[in-house]
Amino acid sequence: MAPRFSTRVGALAVLVFHAAQGCAHAPPPAAPPSVVVLEGARVFDGEAPGGPATVVLEGERIRAVGPRGSLQVPAGAQVVDYSGKTLIPGLLLAHAHVGNVSGTEVGRRFYTRENITRQLSRYLDYGVTVINSLGLNPPLFYTLRRELNGHTAGADLLGAGPGLGAPMGLPPARGMNLEDDQVLRPETAEAAREAVRDMASKGVDMVKLWVDSMNGAMPRLSPEVYRAAIDEAHRHGLRAAAHIHDLEDARAVVEAGVDVIAHGVRDQPVDDAFIQAMKTRGVWYIPTVNLDEANYIYAEHPAWMDEPFFRAAVDPALQRRFDDPQWRRETLASEGAAKARKAVAVNLENLRTLHQAGVKIGFGTDSGAMPQRIPGFAEHRELELMTQAGLTPAQALRAATRDSAELLGLKSQGAIAPGMVADLVVLDADPAQDIRNTRGIHAVWRRGVQVRGAPSPRPAPP
Repeated sequence: MAPRFSTRVGALAVLVFHAAQGCAHAPPPAAPPSVVVLEGARVFDGEAPGGPATVVLEGERIRAVGPRGSLQVPAGAQVVDYSGKTLIPGLLLAHAHVGNVSGTEVGRRFYTRENITRQLSRYLDYGVTVINSLGLNPPLFYTLRRELNGHTAGADLLGAGPGLGAPMGLPPARGMNLEDDQVLRPETAEAAREAVRDMASKGVDMVKLWVDSMNGAMPRLSPEVYRAAIDEAHRHGLRAAAHIHDLEDARAVVEAGVDVIAHGVRDQPVDDAFIQAMKTRGVWYIPTVNLDEANYIYAEHPAWMDEPFFRAAVDPALQRRFDDPQWRRETLASEGAAKARKAVAVNLENLRTLHQAGVKIGFGTDSGAMPQRIPGFAEHRELELMTQAGLTPAQALRAATRDSAELLGLKSQGAIAPGMVADLVVLDADPAQDIRNTRGIHAVWRRGVQVRGAPSPRPAPP
């Protein structure tokens, strides 16, 4: 079969190299500093991997992409042979958290530069090049967002600052050892607007709202407050994302103008009215299926828990918990595990329905919010769960790359095309054939530089 490339990528490649192709006997152009040619890999273009390709990197950007042999290799360029491999863009994670977990513990005291730098590095090990920390961020977030982004040591950090929740409501301050600077809890519409204005002035990428009441167990963020927050976010050019669990709350925030449903609907099947509202208003839907599955799956100990790819992601203290027979028995027998299984089943079916209806699907896991939501591995498991809901592997990958770039407003990331940032993951096998092939990471390139090979275990933090 002939190599397959999108018209857009092919046209740009021809334009970039047209001048150099003028004479069959002309010598190849001299390579400017930091030109790298990746030769022979299949390239995922957002639909499916094409045939063997040539990808030219210059500095931190992709300079050209074309079928293998169609482009002249600049003289002096570094050439890397990736024959038989597959290139995908770095994964873009629209819902995660940083600085909330260490080992099996959670709390504000873990929101440190050292811990967050380590976590961003771990995301990069697993091919995640951008994460959106959707709330729970104290003031240090703004400093780290400015200082760490654009480097090659870890994933870029975007986020929603602290986010807004109801007084005495979600997220539970006592249960998660949170402090006041991690969640703002306005009681009036004006206080909500003031909070959004303050976050916007300091630098956030999104506004987070916790609306869920945990089936009436906690106060719900009032419509007056979240409507004001959404309106104020839009005044500042920011999207608003809502934490929900139930269809009733999802309907209400969509009606209020929210831009992103940050979790899947997990209490009942979505209906036609909700689907139509999501489509009409262009609301994004991030299912985070792994969030509930993580509450029981590790106690079941599936075979993949013994694979190096998983073991490398798990903190040693958490691994000891997973290996404890008593913990496994108690977890599997718990009421929470039964509820989580039901939530996963409903979530998968709703994702299937919404995807088939053409609702915009983003990529997120809520990893980093709790110990069992494991940064790096959770993202690859979420891709697999999305295919269980009926997405093809290519559709799941597109949600995690090109589509999440659109959700996050990242115009130069999420695709392998001329002019885009060269954040690339090199896979040993084609993920369009089996989504689990995303776990066969051969290398990770960050801004035009190879920064990782396959993930490997790291020592526990001191």
